Amino acid sequence: MVIDGLGWGGAEMLLAEFAVGARAEGVDVVVGALEDKDGSPAAERLRAVGVPVMILGVERLLRPSSVPRVRRWLRDVAPDVVHTHLGYSDLLGGLAARSLGLPAVCTLHVLQWHHGRFRDDLKERLFALGRRRCHHRVVAVSDAAREVYLATGRDAPDRVVTVRNGVVDRREPGTGAAVRAELGIDPDAVVVTVVAVLRAGKGHDVALAAVAELRRRRPEVVLLIVGDGPERDRLEREVGPGCVVAGHRDDVPAVLDASDVVLHPTAFDAFPTSLLEAAAAGVPVVATGVGGVPEIVDDGVDGLLVPPPPAVPDVVAALDTLLDDPGLRGKFGVAARRAYEERFTARHWASRLRTVYEDAR
Repeated sequence: MVIDGLGWGGAEMLLAEFAVGARAEGVDVVVGALEDKDGSPAAERLRAVGVPVMILGVERLLRPSSVPRVRRWLRDVAPDVVHTHLGYSDLLGGLAARSLGLPAVCTLHVLQWHHGRFRDDLKERLFALGRRRCHHRVVAVSDAAREVYLATGRDAPDRVVTVRNGVVDRREPGTGAAVRAELGIDPDAVVVTVVAVLRAGKGHDVALAAVAELRRRRPEVVLLIVGDGPERDRLEREVGPGCVVAGHRDDVPAVLDASDVVLHPTAFDAFPTSLLEAAAAGVPVVATGVGGVPEIVDDGVDGLLVPPPPAVPDVVAALDTLLDDPGLRGKFGVAARRAYEERFTARHWASRLRTVYEDAR
């Protein structure tokens, strides 16, 4: 696998999840990152599950030496298939693979392809050209992401396939009490948790406003915000009573064990990992029915969807429905766990991708 970097992003952190499932399917993974990002925390996750990692040291991503550097690494590794992630890797990794006669596939991790800025849109067109010329298949993480990408006219429908991600089962029943104690959350509180990178579009302002409204009638409700990102300082300044900004946590399964509901009021999302983790933990969800979210959450079966764009009254109403009925929360949690076991394990994901790899060869 070739990826732009191994920072805190969802695509980067998911590689270790895939590697665990892939091993069970007879697929060995080696990862090369074009450059170091944020100290490459995802590299530690990969090494912890036995995956060799190389930081390729591509200093300027579009300089003439970039493709030869990636090419030398691929030649030394001699893989059966090259799988690239994120735009620069799609281009540089695709060109390097093609020059060596290696089959290549790539994964689209996002839902938006027009940035409104000439330079960024030009780069996206260049990346898409690289995918068309160098990759046997383009993998979308959801049907929604596939449809949006095809609508750009940048590839043919028969080349773009949907393979939904999965996660490793890391449930930790009973660990939530310690998380609550550490964060100063009362054992009897009702905890609504948002797990997402702290950036625009993820709906943190909607979550803050919705929980502030709920607390006028339900003072026992606590909003727990987990994640890091460019919006963290602002959010920490704006949170009110009953809100905890916990920052990045490596113990998300324990955080979910401390949670009664997971809230995901996003404006757009291709296929949010946090909802897969919630399903694995058996925690019911309130989320915006946008992008790939409805491909994870079955409205009225294992969670509740609110219409996009997310509005505070809709989120409050959905949360009220779940908070009024602990039995419904339990029922949704059981259904979510069943959906995870049937569709969203890391091994399911790896099995589907292995089929794509075999087809590319």
